[in-house]
Amino acid sequence: MSAAIIDGKAFAEGLRERVGALAADFTAKAGRKPGLTVVLVGEDPASAVYVRSKGKATEAAGMKSDTIRLPAETSEADLLDLVGSLNADDSVDGILVQLPLPKHINESAVIAAIDPNKDVDGFHPVNAGRLATGLNGFVPCTPLGCLMLLKDRLGDLAGKEAVVIGRSNIVGKPMAQLLLGESCTVTIAHSRTKDLPEVVRRADIVVAAAGRPEMVKADWIKPGAAVIDVGINRIDAGEGKTRLVGDVAFGEVAGVAGAITPVPGGVGPMTIAVLLRNALVAAHRNAGVPLEKGAI
Repeated sequence: MSAAIIDGKAFAEGLRERVGALAADFTAKAGRKPGLTVVLVGEDPASAVYVRSKGKATEAAGMKSDTIRLPAETSEADLLDLVGSLNADDSVDGILVQLPLPKHINESAVIAAIDPNKDVDGFHPVNAGRLATGLNGFVPCTPLGCLMLLKDRLGDLAGKEAVVIGRSNIVGKPMAQLLLGESCTVTIAHSRTKDLPEVVRRADIVVAAAGRPEMVKADWIKPGAAVIDVGINRIDAGEGKTRLVGDVAFGEVAGVAGAITPVPGGVGPMTIAVLLRNALVAAHRNAGVPLEKGAI
């Protein structure tokens, strides 16, 4: 058996095209572009690259992109004041404070200060609660992207057994909630799960988000299962070079699974595409412009 490749890059491109078309329609109706503001505190190189990518993608989708760069020594009080001003600005539909923040700033306090209706990252406790209770709210971009890929590949997920490896607030927990919402039977596994391979082996759907390079092996996987690899790990490739791998040993697992996401080119491209989707939804809600159900 050779697994079908779940092409996240191609799916993300299609999603971005749909967002662009709907953003143009919103602009015609609202008289302004949907607006996303990203706040970057400090000079973390990886964060800076990611923020630039978000800005380019936002503008390419016909949306207004603003990036506010603050020095690393910015106080927590000043950052909270800025968030408050963005909450009150009607031209700002989505607010994203890039993580991680400098150590002297309480990330939880900053996330909680963002208006839940502008929280396009989906990290606010109110949005986490909405997800847990089945109410409409913003969902973190990566797990929502994973769900889109699964539904596109498998169709109806009801009744399937799913195992999520990882329990973070950003991926693991919301991923489990989304799968529950699709009527899957869901297990959250992690580093302290007893006999982890045996637990994973039950699953029709495996979502690996543990942050451990190539930890999921072929003998962990039920033949024909769908495997979503959220991991992005840079490992030594010899001769002073590195390469990206996921949390799944792709080469061997692809021989057992029914479908699998590669790294890179699987889940990664979905994150920014779903961010644009969330920002567009926020714009429609904040401006009172109806958005057809299921449009994106």
